Amino acid sequence: MLVNPVKRAYLALESWFNVSFGTEWNPLYHLGTLSFFLFWVILVSGIYLFIPFHGSLAGAYESVEYMTHEQWYMAGVMRSLHRYASDAVVITVLLHMFKELASGRYRGFRWFSWVTGVPSLWMIITLGITGYWLVWDELAQYVAVGSARLMDALPIFSGAMTRNFVAGEMTDRFFILIEFLHLLGQPLLLFFMLWIHVKRMSNVEINPPFGLAMGTFIALLGLSFVKPAVSHAPADLSVMPQVLNIDWFYLNVYPLLEIWPEKQVWILTTGVTFLLMILPWLPPKKDGLKAVVDLDHCNGCGLCFDDCPFDAISVQARTDGAKFDNEVVVHPSLCAACGICAGSCPSSNPFRSAREELKTGIDMPQLTANDMRTKTAEAVAAMDGEVNIVVFGCEHGLNVHRFDSDDTRGVRLICSGMMPPTLVEYALKQGADGVMVTGCRHNDCYYRFGNRWTRLRFEGSRKPILRGRADRRRIRVHGGAETDKKKIEKDLNAFRAQLAEIKQAETSVTEQRAE
Repeated sequence: MLVNPVKRAYLALESWFNVSFGTEWNPLYHLGTLSFFLFWVILVSGIYLFIPFHGSLAGAYESVEYMTHEQWYMAGVMRSLHRYASDAVVITVLLHMFKELASGRYRGFRWFSWVTGVPSLWMIITLGITGYWLVWDELAQYVAVGSARLMDALPIFSGAMTRNFVAGEMTDRFFILIEFLHLLGQPLLLFFMLWIHVKRMSNVEINPPFGLAMGTFIALLGLSFVKPAVSHAPADLSVMPQVLNIDWFYLNVYPLLEIWPEKQVWILTTGVTFLLMILPWLPPKKDGLKAVVDLDHCNGCGLCFDDCPFDAISVQARTDGAKFDNEVVVHPSLCAACGICAGSCPSSNPFRSAREELKTGIDMPQLTANDMRTKTAEAVAAMDGEVNIVVFGCEHGLNVHRFDSDDTRGVRLICSGMMPPTLVEYALKQGADGVMVTGCRHNDCYYRFGNRWTRLRFEGSRKPILRGRADRRRIRVHGGAETDKKKIEKDLNAFRAQLAEIKQAETSVTEQRAE
């Protein structure tokens, strides 16, 4: 399978981070939760800084200087934490966007999250801009004048903004307005936009792993001591600042005003925004057929509701007069067509209706539970080796058919999470010596929770569970991306050798009993 260069670059970066941090603490797997954690750092440090801050033209700079130098051991550190956490959140958000773009997780059913995420980034940027304004040093003056020029380029202002600075008409009232926007107005709007951003997802996590969070905080705290944030000289509207240390995370657009007219800067920024917003349809992506409920085989248990990653399933009162109280309903506009719901349905047990077509409470038309059972039986029947292994994989990981040989057969699924745990037992019962389940990389499922739910089902901590009588020695789970063929192949060979030893030991025991 060919992998586009952008995705290959991301997978290489992800692999390096896995080596450096481990799969559980890899920050690339927790960019969303890391961003929320950084927001908490920004909020707490901002509240602390607000207490001694004096929101006026005359008092803002002096109060910030007092915090930075006189109370450096607390307020100064808080100011630096506020600054560096703000920079860090831009990095995590940009990496999050790059990850989704490189992995193709921005088109099809995911268009809503992408389109609502882009404005959230711009809101973060404008929030940082007003924060720099409040310091009211030379950099704040530069930002204020540049912002006024950009606003005046819009028809609704007609030069009124710039006059505040050119004519020296900047007042405390206007400064307090900026303070209100930064401390209350913009954060509330950002919170609302982030809520909209995750609205179509279920089981949303907002806390990163404790170790990763603490490591991030300690790194920011260390940076705050090593290189504390400091101000420029105080703002003076009668003097043009000569040397400025630009924060390129937030203020990258302002240097363009030195070489371009304001309208061209607006064309660039709005053009980039428009391009990002329409990316999900360049070209458009068609999702697979949506999940279908069969009430004749649904008992309304709600396991599919619990497992759905995108809030596409709801539970309601029974409508067909059956003895059960509830039934599930699929909302096609939200369905990702991942099939995880089919894997969570107790009726998907392949040992049911062995001589008839397997029907289940919720299923995928393009790959039904009966299809999975048939493909598994065919894969086992097609092998004729010393040690025979069935490899289950998903469409977004490594193509498991690349391992097809005399003693190995792949069964490709939409997502590894659509496989009921009993399908593993079924493969072993049919004659396979072992079963390997692969898919996306650990903690990085294309459908958010597919490989996680599979692992928890096998461990027995999430229903439907892999039953206790299943021989765990014959089951191996190894996630991997398209570029991980060598790693999976190495693990597959080790698994094959382990199975050979088990088989040899069992043969010896059988022979001893026969004697």
